[in-house]
Amino acid sequence: MSTLAYEIVDVFTDRPFAGNPLAVVFGADGLATEQMQALALEFNLSETVFVLPPTRADATYRARIFTPVDELPFAGHPSVGAAATASRRGLFAAGRVRQECGAGVLPIEVTATGATLTGGTPTLGPELDPGPLLEMVGLSEADQTGPAPRVAGCGLEFPYLPVHPHAVPRAQLNPGAAQRYGVEHVVVFSWDAESRTTHTRVFVPGLGVPEDPATGSAALGLGVWLVATGLLPGVGRSAYTVRQGSEIRRPSSLACTVTAADGAALGATVAGGVAPVARGEIVIPPFVG
Repeated sequence: MSTLAYEIVDVFTDRPFAGNPLAVVFGADGLATEQMQALALEFNLSETVFVLPPTRADATYRARIFTPVDELPFAGHPSVGAAATASRRGLFAAGRVRQECGAGVLPIEVTATGATLTGGTPTLGPELDPGPLLEMVGLSEADQTGPAPRVAGCGLEFPYLPVHPHAVPRAQLNPGAAQRYGVEHVVVFSWDAESRTTHTRVFVPGLGVPEDPATGSAALGLGVWLVATGLLPGVGRSAYTVRQGSEIRRPSSLACTVTAADGAALGATVAGGVAPVARGEIVIPPFVG
């Protein structure tokens, strides 16, 4: 019976059993998409990443990323976790590597303890009606504060909903409202201007993830939102920190930067630790054509 090697790692943490768990699978070059999806469902983590040979000459490796129900073009914690884990296994040395994924070829700086990911091209959408987002997370109009919600991203877009600090722990996903409004994911957060730190929660019901403990792609897009709303400078490079996951007992820390000019974000990075947890082999699922 054929098997594949895998590792379970925790991302955006300096210790096991915190951060965001990730399955990293190796040697799946010959698998069909349906087989990869079956493995992601078997692991049943927020994401499973397959480390594959690149198809582009300017890439070090290729990553395909799956939630339990669908494939993603890009995601933060699988990118950071895949780079660090593959380097530890000897696929390439630590230092600057280039990951091929659905969002293009992205630079990643790998260290002995983790990695720093540079996101894709910043995008920014129009302001949003806060009502559906508030209903989706069980909060009221009085809980909202700051600039209007809007969509932003650096490879994967999210709607950002700023609320008072006391409202973040009270947020609770309402799957019915999410389905009714057709909202697949939302970022709820409070912003501390003095420390440049957010307390963030990310709900992703549209991809089978009720709440994500650490979301690198959302942390990247947050920098775009912060610059666009004037909460971070519109010129130069600014650092900010995302704290996430404490409500679901997976405390995570994401160290971020955003670079801006003329009031708009030009790019963002997110960095964090990657802690090994387990390794083994998993049976290749049958192909169903």
